[in-house]
Amino acid sequence: MRFVRASAVVLTAVLGGLLFAPVFGLGALLLPVGAPALAVLAVALLCGRGSPGLADWRPLLTAPAGVLAIGATVLGPTTAAGLPTGATWHGLVDGVTASWWRTLETTWPARPEPELLIFVPLLVVAAAVIGLELLYRLTAPLPALLPGLALLVFAQAHLALTARPAVAVAIVWAGLAGVLVASARAVVLVPIAASAAGAAVLAGAVLPAAPPRVSVRAEAAPPSAPAPLINPLDELAGRLADPGRPVFRLRAAALPDRWPLAVLDRFDGVNWTPGDDLRRLGARLNPGAGVPVVERAAAVLGAPGPWLPSQTWPAAVEGASPLVAPRAGSLLLTGPVDYTLRWWEPQIDGDALLRAGVDDRAPGGLDPMPGVPAGLAELAADATGRRPPSFRAALALEGWFRANYRLAVGTGLPAGHGWPQLTEFLRTTRRGTSEQFAAAYVALARLAGIPARLAVGFRTPSRADTDGGRTVHNGDALAWPEVAVPGAGWVPLDPTGQASAAGVRPTGAAAAAEQARAAAAHPPAAPAPTATAASPSPRHRPWALLLAVPGLLLLWLVTVPALWAGRAWWRRRRGGRPGLAGADREVRDRIRAYGVAVTPAMTLRDLSAAVPDVAPDLRRLGEVVDRAVWSGHEAGGDDHDTAWSAVRGVRLGLARRGRRARLRAATTLRGLRPMPTAR
Repeated sequence: MRFVRASAVVLTAVLGGLLFAPVFGLGALLLPVGAPALAVLAVALLCGRGSPGLADWRPLLTAPAGVLAIGATVLGPTTAAGLPTGATWHGLVDGVTASWWRTLETTWPARPEPELLIFVPLLVVAAAVIGLELLYRLTAPLPALLPGLALLVFAQAHLALTARPAVAVAIVWAGLAGVLVASARAVVLVPIAASAAGAAVLAGAVLPAAPPRVSVRAEAAPPSAPAPLINPLDELAGRLADPGRPVFRLRAAALPDRWPLAVLDRFDGVNWTPGDDLRRLGARLNPGAGVPVVERAAAVLGAPGPWLPSQTWPAAVEGASPLVAPRAGSLLLTGPVDYTLRWWEPQIDGDALLRAGVDDRAPGGLDPMPGVPAGLAELAADATGRRPPSFRAALALEGWFRANYRLAVGTGLPAGHGWPQLTEFLRTTRRGTSEQFAAAYVALARLAGIPARLAVGFRTPSRADTDGGRTVHNGDALAWPEVAVPGAGWVPLDPTGQASAAGVRPTGAAAAAEQARAAAAHPPAAPAPTATAASPSPRHRPWALLLAVPGLLLLWLVTVPALWAGRAWWRRRRGGRPGLAGADREVRDRIRAYGVAVTPAMTLRDLSAAVPDVAPDLRRLGEVVDRAVWSGHEAGGDDHDTAWSAVRGVRLGLARRGRRARLRAATTLRGLRPMPTAR
């Protein structure tokens, strides 16, 4: 019975350690967790069979036995003939002080390396030793289960199991508890343990799954980036000025047309910066969207770093341990470095892209851009043909850039990507490098409600080296925009028309975009009408049909303005903050009705810059709304009157644009359709 009870206690600790399988993989944990636990159990049983005095020394014998087993298994290369060395003790100390935090900084599943994994067997040894001491020193057996239970809860706080594995673990743990209780002859507790196990199984099978309320990973700060970290977009002009300088080499059977270094989705009016937190790259990353994928691989040789050539959905890196921005796929490591990159290539159909909308929930896609110059929102609406946000609208914006702007080559290349440079590029010079093309595209796309971000990297060179590899030079440096499509992730576009070198065929999402581009430019011809027998002309004119056309027009001219007036009345009659929110929505809808592109991310201050002829009233409304929302005091009647007075001022200011614009605004449905709220 002594063996059974001790084994049950140690196995609860082992079970808690194995629940770190989602973090490291089950196979990587079996030996590091099982060997130390077995050593602790064996020494504890030997102490029980020896002289009574050994029981007092039991914790001082079992704990070192478990630690030595950790050194022999996890830190085996640091030992000498199985005995620990200075490097072994250093690894154990590192496991106590740093390995857990290092694991929290890593993408999961993490690489099963000693400097990451070692804290798990150390916790198992601690739980097993404490549990055995509670078993032997207390009369009740149940407290001996508490250390293993604490380790189980701690593992679940890292990454909670799904329903079926959780039910299986509950059954196993309840079985171990039942063995311990039964061996202690506490027969009355056996039905209680069985009932608890049955309740756990029933709860796991019936109750819906919910996200974990606590995660220790959320408390981990991202690791620091390698220094110095220079924005690749700032280096683009310098690279193009020295086009012949080699940067790195590629080797693979099939190569994509582009290699992103960094993805930039935050813009403060001056600089574009990444918005994704860094992690240490673990063993493998999953695909980023729910479409069919294939795995590709390529060798990258001599990458200088710290930004490494990557792909949007990297799967794994062999030969290096870089940091990764999981949402963007960017890799960082000080070079030069050789590595093999594996990535997921989405299999997307171009026709499906043409039918797709945009994913306005994509992280960073519609981030606010402060200080938008006046007139750019109207320019974005014109460039997209005033289409609603969709992938087809994104292609229209790409074609607008190709038709109206030219790529700068040679010397004296323009540089910069802030509002001053983009405004000059869009309105004056109409000449720029891919830096200005990509930054201007992303800015206008967001103003048109299309989630977009900026990528910078290199194109794959067209000419292969003598050994079959390809050498990437500074002249291959490139920036391009990407738009978010539901289910497909981020799709790269090419407003310059130069993203793919001659002879290099796009793959994955870029190939799907090329198919959609061709289909949009050459729509299928309508089928020829079939010959039908001539029918005699009717003797009477269809007067009812002829009268229906002006009747429907008259109904439209009466109904739509009535809808506008009714909705404004309903919004105004509400008091307090709802009335102020209604005034805010009313001016946005009125401005949209006059053809101005209004996105959910635009504040009233942004609108005043986009519509200068009603800017004073918009600023007055913005002051009232901000005071009501942020001051903490309830909005009063004066605030309500001031807000709706500003609404009337906006309507009168917009009406000065002429009879035609006023008639179009009064009879359009554009402002009546609800606009999604900003996230």
